[in-house]
Amino acid sequence: MPPASKADKKAAVDAAAWMFNVVTSVGIIIVNKALMATYGFSFATTLTGLHFATTTLMTVVLRWLGYIQASHLPYPELLKFVVFANFSIVGMNVSLMWNSVGFYQIAKLTMIPVSCLLEVMFDKIRYSRDTKLSILVVLLGVAVCTVTDVSVNAKGFIAAFIAVWSTSLQQYYVHFLQRKYSLTSFNLLGHTAPAQAASLLLIGPFLDYWLTNKRIDAYNFRVPSVIFMILSCTIAMGTNLSQFICIGRFTAVSFQVLGHMKTILVLILGFLFFGKEGLNLQVVVGMVIAVIGMIWYGNASSKPGGKERRSHSISRSSQQKHGGMSESSEADEKV
Repeated sequence: MPPASKADKKAAVDAAAWMFNVVTSVGIIIVNKALMATYGFSFATTLTGLHFATTTLMTVVLRWLGYIQASHLPYPELLKFVVFANFSIVGMNVSLMWNSVGFYQIAKLTMIPVSCLLEVMFDKIRYSRDTKLSILVVLLGVAVCTVTDVSVNAKGFIAAFIAVWSTSLQQYYVHFLQRKYSLTSFNLLGHTAPAQAASLLLIGPFLDYWLTNKRIDAYNFRVPSVIFMILSCTIAMGTNLSQFICIGRFTAVSFQVLGHMKTILVLILGFLFFGKEGLNLQVVVGMVIAVIGMIWYGNASSKPGGKERRSHSISRSSQQKHGGMSESSEADEKV
């Protein structure tokens, strides 16, 4: 057999990275749902802080083993990232508390248009018509199978607005920092995980008390619940790392679009493990529409012109006025 081409190797690594993210993300949702529903551990923000504390330990071990090399990330950049990331976590929790489940799901769906807007504004990305339509199909499918009751109130809308923009900025910033400072996923995680762990463990117990009216020090820690907490923190190391790997290899928009496959898998696994009372024709139709949209997005965005950076638009127009270079040398940069 002929040796695999560079493109084939990249495709294989991309698929492995994405599968790693899907497996860990779906796994942690299932484990956390069991931890909260079965054992009554409702301290979501504090649990996230424990996730990043465990991830910090992982980065320390990897640095000691030589897998993470010395790198530099300016403190202002780190501070901005931590602010975006923590507002994302807190905003999502507050949005879920103050909004109906339907409006919460709609708010999550708006992250894709917001991420597109950020890429258009800051990276000068241009999307083809098919790419835009495929994104709309994905949004339609996920909306059909997840959105039920929709009610809006002022404070819930503000919480959702903060959650959507901070999450989109955090995911965009992952890609931006890796490019600007030539950081690997391990490097970036080594910089951000300790700061997120410290800040979330500091504010988490107070925020969770405000959201649930329960104190974490009054929680009855039993062996089964502690085992599930350890399992959750273990899987979270892979979830955090795989998110940085995927956004670094793709973009925030692709991560969001393909990420809705996790929503579909969570629904399916939820029906398998927690009962099938929510499984109906509407949900099945929504799943099928969403999967069709994801396949279409993958094909559309990979075609020439499907998703490009307009980095040479000025020079191209200038060359056309002066009868300049050939069309092939003027092509926009493929993203």
